[in-house]
Amino acid sequence: MHLFASLPLRDVALRNRIVVSPMCQYSSEDGFAADWHLVHLGQFAAGGAGTVLTEATAVTADGRISPHDLGIWKDEHVDRLARIGRFVASQGAVFGTQLAHAGRKASTGRPWEGGGPVGVDAGGWTHLAAPSALPFGDHYQTPDALDEAGIARVVSAFRCAAERALAAGMQVIELHAAHGYLLHQFLSPLANVRTDTYGGSFENRIRLVLEVVASVREVWPERLPLLVRLSVTDWRDDGWTPDQSVALARRLGESGVDAIDCSSGGVVPKVQIPMGPGYHVPFAERIRRETGLRTAAVGYITDPAQADTIVRSGQADLVVMARELLRRPHWPLAAAHALGQEVRWPPQYLRAKPR
Repeated sequence: MHLFASLPLRDVALRNRIVVSPMCQYSSEDGFAADWHLVHLGQFAAGGAGTVLTEATAVTADGRISPHDLGIWKDEHVDRLARIGRFVASQGAVFGTQLAHAGRKASTGRPWEGGGPVGVDAGGWTHLAAPSALPFGDHYQTPDALDEAGIARVVSAFRCAAERALAAGMQVIELHAAHGYLLHQFLSPLANVRTDTYGGSFENRIRLVLEVVASVREVWPERLPLLVRLSVTDWRDDGWTPDQSVALARRLGESGVDAIDCSSGGVVPKVQIPMGPGYHVPFAERIRRETGLRTAAVGYITDPAQADTIVRSGQADLVVMARELLRRPHWPLAAAHALGQEVRWPPQYLRAKPR
């Protein structure tokens, strides 16, 4: 087992353990994939990554992080996503998506335009969905606490998005239950102060995530893998904890989830996070050890030997990369050479292959 060993997930064979992390591009209009997305995602497939995931892709229009997020809330989105998928597959990589709903962190601006909440005059919207009427932070609008009918609509939106992902030729789905977005908001007592069957106890707070998984699994074929990204900890003792993540991961495995993508934080601002190379790896290792599920590690993984060691030592089954791939989209090809592994190069690039 090593970084460039293939990995079977159900009936899908990943050519290596390198996954392109979902990275928001803020480059869509009305949720549609653009030429930017084709080039952005396509370069990683040509560069040797095993799995290429879209950015957080909104299951509803008001579930976008920004007005410029990628979407999959209507059938018209499918064709442009399918075009990207055809190219990714032609390069030997597996194409998938991260399905997401931003909840109370929705309706924000693009980072290079200042970020932060935006109003209707800047393309934003006035009603944000959340488990409780608690704003994310200063200057964020107070969201609307979802009633049970609203929760049912969210579950249905994820299900319909999964059907569209299948129609677009995708082979893997990751459900975004991390970084302070809607599913994570329901998990964390820092954002969820409900007193009904969706709040309070651990069993109640995990209810929505389990309902979304069950609904997606009803339409997502048995032959295709399903992942969930968790913020394993909120980095606060009164928030969501690693112990709770382990317990939830067990339930997710029983519900048809194949791997847990381990990240952290995001549900409240101004939290001290001890960032450093591979700082999420211990979370992935623990969940893998205590649940038997496959896991993915993310967070400042930049060096080939570092990534290879994570897989070889059994700390995680997959390495999820973001910023380093933005800097070096063909990092997997270079990493294979550094590690003495033979991999497929695009024939157009063979003249540049190290000897």
